Amino acid sequence: MTRNELAAIYHGYIACLNRQDWPALGQFVHDDVVHNARPLGLSGYRAMLEQDFREIPDLRFNVELLASDPPGIAARLRFDCTPVGTFLGLAVNGRRVSFCENVFYEFREGKIRQVWSIIDKTAIETQL
Repeated sequence: MTRNELAAIYHGYIACLNRQDWPALGQFVHDDVVHNARPLGLSGYRAMLEQDFREIPDLRFNVELLASDPPGIAARLRFDCTPVGTFLGLAVNGRRVSFCENVFYEFREGKIRQVWSIIDKTAIETQL
């Protein structure tokens, strides 16, 4: 797979998330996906994302920076959203916050197999 092909798959994944098209998630995410060393599988990964959207109804994934080096992707995602209650242990309670996530993905068989994610919690804390 080329860098451009992998990047196109990733952008398709982000569009899938933003549409909350959960039945299509398996086109992008491997059945045995692992997130931050937790083996979730596709159903657990989907449940995690669905929970994110329940806690942040206006959640939207915005790709700010993308580096494709098959079989990996590195991305900086930007969020400008309004969590309804506690988020990352912080009492956000409906206040609008902006923050970034730095995330690395490993693809296998054209699907996301491993995810390593770090959210800039300090950026949120300074806004509260």
